[in-house]
Amino acid sequence: QGKQKKARKYAVMKRMISLRDERIKEKDRAKAPAKKKEDPSAIKEREVPQHPSCLFFQYNTQLGPPYHILVDTNFINFSIKAKLDLVQSMMDCLYAKCIPCITDCVMGEIEKLGQKYRVALRIAKDPRFERLPCMHKGTYADDCLVQRVTQHKCYIVATVDKELKRRIRKIPGVPIMYISRHR
Repeated sequence: QGKQKKARKYAVMKRMISLRDERIKEKDRAKAPAKKKEDPSAIKEREVPQHPSCLFFQYNTQLGPPYHILVDTNFINFSIKAKLDLVQSMMDCLYAKCIPCITDCVMGEIEKLGQKYRVALRIAKDPRFERLPCMHKGTYADDCLVQRVTQHKCYIVATVDKELKRRIRKIPGVPIMYISRHR
């Protein structure tokens, strides 16, 4: 005589009393969750950001000569290493008038680099460069450039930094200028 196998019952759950059951005392009973008031300024999860009106299909209509070019710290340093005149090489690249713009964050980053990069600081203080004031907290230049480019699509970003280029490529309608093979 062998042991009889007992078939297991699947999807059987112990019966539990609901917390709202009448048999539970009033103090132990679960209260109905209060509804939260929706904040109209908060971004909704299902809300898709609307594309700016300047983007017609994938073409950015705000870009046109004279081009405003946001310059990054390493772009200035690489132009010095490649022995390029920054403004002239920009004009040769775009065949139009260029206005290089430099933010306060980038300027602060160049000043922090110290004595070794004094030539870059002198180039950044050139009167042909347009200074853009920053009103945000923190001085991380990459975040500043990405934020400015997302708000205003009228800039070309000049950088050699791979991480910054990767971040800017995700923003539609923003061209990137970089130095390769001493050009």
